[in-house]
Amino acid sequence: MQLVVARIGRAHGIKGEVTVEVRTDEPELRLGPGAVLATDPASAGPLTVETGRVHSGRLLLRFAGVKDRTAAEALRNTLLIAEVDPQATPEDPEEFYDHQLMDLDVVLADGTAIGRITEITHLPSQDLFIVERPDGSEVMIPFVEEIVTEIDLEEQRAVITPPPGLIDDSQAEVASSRDDETGGDDETGRDED
Repeated sequence: MQLVVARIGRAHGIKGEVTVEVRTDEPELRLGPGAVLATDPASAGPLTVETGRVHSGRLLLRFAGVKDRTAAEALRNTLLIAEVDPQATPEDPEEFYDHQLMDLDVVLADGTAIGRITEITHLPSQDLFIVERPDGSEVMIPFVEEIVTEIDLEEQRAVITPPPGLIDDSQAEVASSRDDETGGDDETGRDED
């Protein structure tokens, strides 16, 4: 099974290094020196990791055969794909591979069906489940512990406790607007002098 483990960003310096947006919890295993990665688009690869280092909080990689900034920049937005045993599971029981989560039924704690996971979007701050509802509409569920309280792979379900308004817009809590008569604040919310 193939898993996207990173996306190549911009070139760094003049010697062929690139920044990468890591999409794996095991970068030292999947993106270490010597790793051979398939690519999307396929014409860009396969790529062999030559070196890797962290600089200012970003992972920088250099690939075999990519020797200058021009060649590195040509790889921008290329996805890096690792071959993974489909039976493998992450070492941490609180971590999951995307393929394990796809098509799980999403239910409330009381068992009410919400839909099924059709896509997982990886954002810098958190991951999102794209859940298709029975009526064909979609809802985005942040994959955070406060909302997704249980992943049960045996039962093929994700249990959620959504805040008001996440699933049903009519239940959304709207913040009340400030009263203009509350002490001399102007429209910007700053105290007037």
